[in-house]
Order: sequence, then C-alpha cells, then structure tokens
Amino acid sequence: MTKPGVVLRLLLLGLCSLVLVPLQILALRLGWSSVLHVLPVWFHRILMRLFNVRVIERGTPPGKAPTIVLANHVSWLDIPVIGSLRPLSFIAKSEIETWPVVGLFARLQRSVFIDRQRRKATAEVNDALAHRLVKGEAIVLFAEGTTGDGNRLLPFRSSLVGAAQTALMHDSVERVYLQPLAISYTGRNGLPVTRRERPFIAWYGDMDLGPHLKMFVQGIPLDVVVTWGEPIPFNGNRKQATASAEAEVRRALKAA
Repeated sequence: MTKPGVVLRLLLLGLCSLVLVPLQILALRLGWSSVLHVLPVWFHRILMRLFNVRVIERGTPPGKAPTIVLANHVSWLDIPVIGSLRPLSFIAKSEIETWPVVGLFARLQRSVFIDRQRRKATAEVNDALAHRLVKGEAIVLFAEGTTGDGNRLLPFRSSLVGAAQTALMHDSVERVYLQPLAISYTGRNGLPVTRRERPFIAWYGDMDLGPHLKMFVQGIPLDVVVTWGEPIPFNGNRKQATASAEAEVRRALKAA
C-alpha cells in the first residue's frame, strides 16, 4: 500500500473513532445495553475492512447462555479479530488499562482487568466475571496467559475458569459453558503462511510492537481462521473442563 493509501485509511479510522467512541462512552454511562454491545463490533469490522484483514469464521459462536470463551493467543490483533464477530468482552492484564489509546478501547470494550501480582486478584476477578455471566454474557479468556509464536499452543490455565463455578451458585443460572476458540493466521498477501513466517505475524515475548503495527497499517492482506468449538457444559471440575477445551483448540489449529 502506498503512503497516501495508509494516510487515507488512518484518517478514515480516526473519523470512525470520533463518531463511535463518544457514542460508546455515552452508552456506558446511560446503560444503553443494546448500543454498547453493538458499537465495538462495528468498530472492529471497520478496522478489519480498512486494513485488509479477512476473518474466516467456522463453527457456531456462543448463544445466549453464560459462556467463558477459552482461546489461544497469538497477537494484539486477536482482539479486533474476535471482536468483529459478535458482542464479547475480554479478560486483560491490569497494566493494559493504563496504556494510551489501547487502555481506553479496552475499557470501552468492557474488559475485565486482572492484577496478576496480587494474590487475591483471581478471586476478585472470578466474582466480577460471575456477575457478568449471570447476565448471560460471553467473556473471552486467553487461556494460555500470554501470546505464543503461532506455531505451538501453550498449556491452558484453569484459575479464572473458577468464575463458572461462582456463577452456578446463582439461582438464575442453570448451566455455564466453556467454549473453545482457535485463532490461526493462515494467509498473507494471498499466499499460505508457513511455520517460518508465523512468528513474524505473532507478537509475543519482548517483541517491539512497532514493526507489527507498521505491517498492519500498510494493509498487507491477511487471512485469519477463527474456529468455534462445541460448547462444553461446566461440570464443576475446572481443570478437566479446561483440558478438554485446550484439546479442542489444538485439534482446530491443526485442521486450520
């Protein structure tokens, strides 16, 4: 993409933000639930369209039942990719809340923030998640706890799945589901992505974010396959349920 093309797309994104961000802030303050769930989806879809990211969705997304989505994590781009599919909220590390721009958008997405340095943080977040689950919301948990290189799946952590148990204690909740979600970056500039190329798309470890953002704003066509697994009814055993979700994500990544 030429430099004028990049500038034009950034300007269009800025104009969309000037319209949608104030509306989302207003919807949050006034409790317009029908609006605040939809606007982030619009924003992410515009973002994907402007910068040539094609999202290929497979499987059936969560319905109206309380659901914790357990996903693998490859890049910062995972959030707008998933967010473009349906109304969702995310679990994010607490430091993101203070990041410029990114922190604002995370709050507008109604993310739940966790401070991993505090021992009581998991219990507090589980309570907050359970409150959202009781309302029938779907919450995305990147269950590896960090981003990977795109070639291998790290073990899923089960600690925050305890929110499902807390939600089940509520009289109005009969069942909570864990739904596996596999994210795979399969195509770049019209060609299949090889194992050697995936780490250049992934953002993990101590990588500088700048080169990844540069590739994104240049609008190099990127294909992402998002595969929803079958919902797993939570049976009270968080480690067993998490292991089942991890196995399903692993199978979906191999298939993609």
